[in-house]
Amino acid sequence: MKSFITLLIVLFATVLYSQPQNIMIGTIGNPVEPSIFINSNNPAIIMAGANIDKVYISTDTGRTWSFDTLKSNSGVMGDPCITSDTAGNFLFLHLSNPPSGTGHWIDRIICQKYNLQQNQWTIDTFMGLNGGPDYAQDKEWIAIDKTNNNMYVTWTQFDKYNTSNPAKKSNILFSKSTDNGASWSVAKRINQTSGDCVDSDNTVEGAVPAVGPNGEIYVTWAGPDGLVFDRSIDGGNTWLDTDIVITSIPGGWDYDIPGISRCNGLPITDCDVSGGQYNGNIYVNWSDQRNGTDNTDIWVVSSSDGGNNWTSPIRVNNDTTQNHQFLTWMDIDQNTGFIYFVFYDRRNYNNKLTDVFLAVSKDGGQSFENYKISESPFIPTSNVFFGDYNNISVQNGIIRPIWTRFDANNHLSIWTAIINPETNLSIQDNSTDIQEISSSIYPNPSDNIIYFSFKLKHTDVVSLDVYDIKGSFITRIIDNKKYKQGEYIQELNVNKYKLSHGVYQFNFTASNNSFSKQFIIK
Repeated sequence: MKSFITLLIVLFATVLYSQPQNIMIGTIGNPVEPSIFINSNNPAIIMAGANIDKVYISTDTGRTWSFDTLKSNSGVMGDPCITSDTAGNFLFLHLSNPPSGTGHWIDRIICQKYNLQQNQWTIDTFMGLNGGPDYAQDKEWIAIDKTNNNMYVTWTQFDKYNTSNPAKKSNILFSKSTDNGASWSVAKRINQTSGDCVDSDNTVEGAVPAVGPNGEIYVTWAGPDGLVFDRSIDGGNTWLDTDIVITSIPGGWDYDIPGISRCNGLPITDCDVSGGQYNGNIYVNWSDQRNGTDNTDIWVVSSSDGGNNWTSPIRVNNDTTQNHQFLTWMDIDQNTGFIYFVFYDRRNYNNKLTDVFLAVSKDGGQSFENYKISESPFIPTSNVFFGDYNNISVQNGIIRPIWTRFDANNHLSIWTAIINPETNLSIQDNSTDIQEISSSIYPNPSDNIIYFSFKLKHTDVVSLDVYDIKGSFITRIIDNKKYKQGEYIQELNVNKYKLSHGVYQFNFTASNNSFSKQFIIK
């Protein structure tokens, strides 16, 4: 008990803001590599996806989710990527797995459109299909020019996936659609230096495109030359004669993290088109082990001149530990120009216990605030594939990260957090009369005792109830009890209430504050 209280004090000292509510999106089929996007026309509607063929839709800004299985005429083989077009339709891109006799494994990139008005999938098109049976199309991403709805996709083509044959190469391909995704241009190679096909440091991968304020197309990838940048100023018709090397990647982009079956530091590219102070700035976010194999960090560079010149790498995670931060993603709120990052973080532990952190920069990538957004840590295992990326989407102050977590009995699930920057990401002001509550659940999952801790700013009347995942009431463990300002721990004995394996939630109420937190019984 003493060690738990010590941990709790550390948590409260670190997290001086209102812990955002975590929402479990899905568990069916061991989902990994989640993608998420807030609809640009209606931010209440959010789509998420996960490997291999899972799609989720929320109509209440991510608080509840429906589930479906994605289907395609060319098959579905993962690497979900989601966006929405200027009409508010969702675009879901993924790899292929065609029926026997109609193609071969990951031989093209698929784009499907979900029409919100019709509530159905209306387009199922593809790009990058080549005649040879060995070609593989992998790790795609899309960007849309909001001024004309032009769609730009970049990805890696392997001459033959996972071969060490030096005659076989990997290259970055580009295709575009100017008819709302109904058809796609013939794929063209845009990189000067090819990579190998081993799917490691010397392979060219991680091509994530971004659109600039004047329709420029920017893309960065990782490979044998480090981080490499290219651009087009004519809609993808022509590209730089010589790619620009931004920086090296010490240790390479394919590195080891304890408990993760494979990990990478592949880059994400984005551009500020907010019209604000940093309008036109290009940002590239990645992770690497330049500070040692036991100290992976998150980095960002920026360019204010179209990619000709770049800042030195700036570290995003602001901890002083020698622990790992990894699997980062980035998005820009185009209403404010604020940059948001999500990544796994082990700063609070000396083992494989893993949190999820959010970082935000409000000054063009020069400084960063860091916040722990996961309600409890988890311990991954290298025996279970954990995916190659997480994701985050931000629209007009609505921030929705998405991540995978691993719990006992090989239980994988994907989660988001309900984050409002004006409430969840504000340091508490002790002079205000508004009640702010910090809370935590530990350990989670558990098979014996669950501790629910909470901290009050002033005297209040508290209730704490337990429900199952279907919303059925189980018990009330705090019944309208008055507590003074301070920190408190409430115990729930799993065996006493004969709780079986599954997901449950605490419902906490104090004054005008009411929230739910999920926990898992293993």
